[in-house]
Amino acid sequence: MTARSDIHDRLAASLRDARKARGLSLDAVAKLSGVSRSMVSQIERGESSPTVATLWNLTQALQVDFAGLLEGRPAPGIEVTRAGAAPVIARSPGVRIRILSPAEAVGEHEVYDLVFAEGAALVSEAHSAGCREHLTVIEGEVTVRSGEEAEALGAGDTARYAADRPHEIRARGAARAILIVQGS
Repeated sequence: MTARSDIHDRLAASLRDARKARGLSLDAVAKLSGVSRSMVSQIERGESSPTVATLWNLTQALQVDFAGLLEGRPAPGIEVTRAGAAPVIARSPGVRIRILSPAEAVGEHEVYDLVFAEGAALVSEAHSAGCREHLTVIEGEVTVRSGEEAEALGAGDTARYAADRPHEIRARGAARAILIVQGS
């Protein structure tokens, strides 16, 4: 066996094992990493040599150690995402959304840190049937709307509501909240 095929085999096995250990399908890894399903499959079968950028995207999506990928080192017992390393998305003007949940939780149990500028709103279309959101206000005040129902919340308040209908969270002033989405 050549060194090149040995590296391909170890890389393929490590990525495949990481995906299966997290219970993810090829489609889920493709969605999380931005790497096509066919490319993920080819890499896992050792039929393709990924670029560093592709490998980086896959390791981030699977939450595996890039440096130790070929060494077969076990993952640490405590997974830590440092504050500055958590992914941030800005879907709505004036709303910063920091992703706190691991990549493998997408679609099942997602956790977000929401920071609202004064008067900003996070407006969402209906998620999948049965989806629920749990919102806890940390600072400030917000109004939560789910369908035709609305409730005002202040610091320390928690609202649980159906998210399988149009819904929104609107800050009255500046605000911060933790949002848990189940079954998106």
